[in-house]
Amino acid sequence: MGQEVVCFAELGGHREKGRALLETSEIVFRGASRQFRLKIPFAKIHSARAFDGELRLKTPDGEAVFTLGAAAEKWLDKIKNPKPRLDKLGVKPGASVVLVGSFETDFLDEFRGRTRATSSAKTPGTCDSIFFAADASKDLARVAPLAKTMKGPAALWIVYPKGQKAVTENDVIAAGRKAGLKDVRVVAFSPTHTALKFVIPLAQR
Repeated sequence: MGQEVVCFAELGGHREKGRALLETSEIVFRGASRQFRLKIPFAKIHSARAFDGELRLKTPDGEAVFTLGAAAEKWLDKIKNPKPRLDKLGVKPGASVVLVGSFETDFLDEFRGRTRATSSAKTPGTCDSIFFAADASKDLARVAPLAKTMKGPAALWIVYPKGQKAVTENDVIAAGRKAGLKDVRVVAFSPTHTALKFVIPLAQR
């Protein structure tokens, strides 16, 4: 999950208290009134600075100010020095990874030089992580068979579209739990997709 702070946010002359969430590639703010909401992708931030507990971001819509207190400097560092996606997903050099489903070329390219990814789940118990692309709720029928191939600390990441009715977060969580897995982490996989991590419960390993 991302880092969350209760704070004031200001943009375009409007200032309101709410919750700011630092995600993998964006900052999201939800005001207490539910009418003031912000979503600022890192890619659209022209400049960023932290001073006296405030995080100030230059965006196409103007300067956004978040009163984060001690967290301002930490958030600034994460914005200016974001971790590579594979680091956020816990893929270590030399790890054995299985890809199931269709993934974009840029994600596949990231594995080069770090580890070797295969496109088959026919070797149960031999991989560190499985990445499964689910584009619709019907795809989740494959979760249970994939879960059976997992052993020990192996992880199953289910990657699905954000904000789509075809497959929702609740659908993904339900499929993982039905397969006997525990959901432990959510990562913003890309601007359009979310990745939810599942593992075998400790008592069952």
